[in-house]
Amino acid sequence: MIKKLILSVVVLSFFGCKETVKSNDVSESPLDTISNISNQEKEPTKPEETEIWEPKPPKVNLGKNRVPSDAIVLFDGKNLDEWIVAEDSTAAKWILNKDGSMTVNSGSGTLQTKRNFGSIQLHLEWKSPTKILGKGQSRANSGVFIQQRYEVQILDNNDNDTYVNGQVGAIYKQSIPAVNAAVPTGEWNIYDIIFHTPEFDASGKKIKSGTMTVLHNGVLIQDHFEIQGAVAYIGWPTNEPHGKAPIQLQDHNDGSKPSFRNIWVRELKS
Repeated sequence: MIKKLILSVVVLSFFGCKETVKSNDVSESPLDTISNISNQEKEPTKPEETEIWEPKPPKVNLGKNRVPSDAIVLFDGKNLDEWIVAEDSTAAKWILNKDGSMTVNSGSGTLQTKRNFGSIQLHLEWKSPTKILGKGQSRANSGVFIQQRYEVQILDNNDNDTYVNGQVGAIYKQSIPAVNAAVPTGEWNIYDIIFHTPEFDASGKKIKSGTMTVLHNGVLIQDHFEIQGAVAYIGWPTNEPHGKAPIQLQDHNDGSKPSFRNIWVRELKS
């Protein structure tokens, strides 16, 4: 009888300690209140018990062309002050147009931002020439490179087939777009890109892949794709360690020159 009593006390003590540990593991952060609601000792019975009031998100206003007030404007049609030539860091030499756009000046070099960026939301608008020139990869070919190395392809694919991991909206040679959402040749396309930068440890080893989400004319075509590494025209992607880096717009130098307008970026937390 005494042995049974001692055993019962030990068992009850064990489960009591276990319950204590469990309760201590519950996060006390107010942001975890909703997600951990099933772990609460008492189910909320009033709406206000699951309401969070602080901190309040900052207010962002939309200005001309619906540019958010917390965005960095990279091109608004007035000048090329935010850009340099990627190859030699000289002044940008692309063509400024009266309609507030700029056009690739073939052979003058790829454009690169003067600023470096990490994780971002990027908005840009582009169009191919109305007059159809070239075919395959030589029709209005360009690309937007995030951190100089992760490319979203720009190309006129209307009645113009090419390899699908290099078509419009592809993350070049890595991810085929879910659909082709391009507008007719000569009309303005819109890219909205959400990019989260990869992470590297002290030894230079990649410990977290970067991701890319792309909307083409409001249609989701890349859904949180894990980037394999820097784009490569030949061979496999590479993963050299890096930090913040510029955005680039490619001069493909093929004669069929796309135009760009309304380019802005919002910096995000990684």
